[in-house]
Amino acid sequence: MKVAKEWRLGSMGDTKILPGSRHRSPLKRPIWIILMVSFVSLFLVCAYIYPPNSDVACYVFSSRGCKVLTDWLPPPKRELTDEEIISRVVVRDILDTPPVESKNPKIAFMFLTPGSLPFEKLWDMFFRGNEGRFSVYIHASKEKPVHVSPYFLNREIHSSPVTWGAFSMVDAERRLLAYALKDPDNQHFILLSDSCIPLHNFDYVYNYLMHANMSFIDCFVDPGPHGNGRYSTRMLPEVEEKDFRKGAQWFTMRRQHALLVMADSLYYSRFRDYCRPYADGKNCIADEHYLPTFFNLVDPGGIANWSVTRVDWSERKWHPKSYRAQDVTYDLLRNFTSIDMTTHITSNAGGEELLQPCIWNGTRRPCYLFARKFYPETLDKLVTLLNF
Repeated sequence: MKVAKEWRLGSMGDTKILPGSRHRSPLKRPIWIILMVSFVSLFLVCAYIYPPNSDVACYVFSSRGCKVLTDWLPPPKRELTDEEIISRVVVRDILDTPPVESKNPKIAFMFLTPGSLPFEKLWDMFFRGNEGRFSVYIHASKEKPVHVSPYFLNREIHSSPVTWGAFSMVDAERRLLAYALKDPDNQHFILLSDSCIPLHNFDYVYNYLMHANMSFIDCFVDPGPHGNGRYSTRMLPEVEEKDFRKGAQWFTMRRQHALLVMADSLYYSRFRDYCRPYADGKNCIADEHYLPTFFNLVDPGGIANWSVTRVDWSERKWHPKSYRAQDVTYDLLRNFTSIDMTTHITSNAGGEELLQPCIWNGTRRPCYLFARKFYPETLDKLVTLLNF
């Protein structure tokens, strides 16, 4: 029996000397692969030069005329304009800067009115005993108001004429914010009209707003003619239709958000130039779109998407429901203060109702602190029923 010999590294005894290399025939080239590659290349070149138009062909050819394949791909990111870069830097710095702590935080009540305030007596009852916790600012666009409450004396700011539906309404809102921001103690800002009334006492309103972690700015998508139908492509590239929003103008906002509005020039200019009544054949109302769209773009998570001012659009007219003296009852006011779902009605055919629970700091709570539109004749009944 033969025994296998152990192989050792460096051992020459068992080394076999291989014979010299023999001549080998050249390897056979894979002709069929070359032919296949050539055929496919020719196929693709033809497809590029003569693109097919059918949807089925999109799965075979690289087509410039087909969108089936490209629809699967994410849209390419566009390069930001210089104005957008500047805007984003300013927005980031304002939002990232901790708010200045005030030893005496106040709420700024900003009244947008053509003249005298018919519910000044009611607001006097509301403010009484809370001196030092609020500020009052009045933008009277037509005539100097006559006052009955000391809280409103000499509180008018420099005002300019305001036309309903025109961009002058946005300018008036910004003017009120600018004056109110001059007081560093003002931490929350409320826009009110001459037909607005308070629904709760001052303490309730103060705690609701000052302890909220958001601003209450109305904001929703309206695909109808009085929503996205007002959008102009001339706002591109900064404002795309998918970002266009609608909402009531009656906001309350934190100081950081008020500063953002003051610092904005980019989106302000787009709406000033391209969101006007009958511009480009569209009846765009800037005060219904500028702030909702602006905050949807710069800080969508910082707003509640509803207004704390109750407005009834259920009649689906150009203006909301108004209340006469005979309409004002205890049950009406109690109903306003118990609503915990906000309703938006779109302007498309049939008017879809969009319901949203009112979430305050993660908890569902009643939505409304104020209400409109009330005729002056309701004052005496409101004074009796509310009795702050």
